[in-house]
Amino acid sequence: MIATLLELQRLKQLDRTGWSLRGMGTGAESVAAHTYGVAVVAMLLADEARARGVVLDVERVLRLALLHDWAEARMGDLPRIAIDYYGSEVRRVAEQTAFGAIVSALGAEKAAPYSAWHEDYEQRASIEARLVKAADTIDLLLQALVFERAGARGLDEFWEGADRRDFGLEGATSSLVGEVLRALLTEHHRLAG
Repeated sequence: MIATLLELQRLKQLDRTGWSLRGMGTGAESVAAHTYGVAVVAMLLADEARARGVVLDVERVLRLALLHDWAEARMGDLPRIAIDYYGSEVRRVAEQTAFGAIVSALGAEKAAPYSAWHEDYEQRASIEARLVKAADTIDLLLQALVFERAGARGLDEFWEGADRRDFGLEGATSSLVGEVLRALLTEHHRLAG
């Protein structure tokens, strides 16, 4: 366990590349800080979805949120544009391989559930995984809004199509995520206006 934990410590110091590429200084946001944000957003979304009658496993939501970017401890934080150069399949295989290597120190039996959760997230196979992907996007937009409130400009690309993103959610969960995204967009437009 110690070997895996030590490797994951890298995420505390690893800057999110998207912000660096847009002129934000070193330390603007680490991958670990983003993971914390995703976990908090996912927890609140899951609790509200359950309050609206949606059946989902909140423990699974939190596990997926906490491990969704572990592969970056080995691969770094590749920006979205990297897919244009590597292709989505190459990136997927590389992340799966890196994730497997990180958890392999736990031993095959103990690593298996973590690998299964990671695959669920990558494939968006469960409602929990789709909710965490929505939380990932919401946390990104929250961070963009924080930077904009502090005076940053030129982050409009993160907002483009935010109200049309399809996370594969249905019913009350889709409505909930849509409400949150619209509220964020309203605040973004208010600042830009």
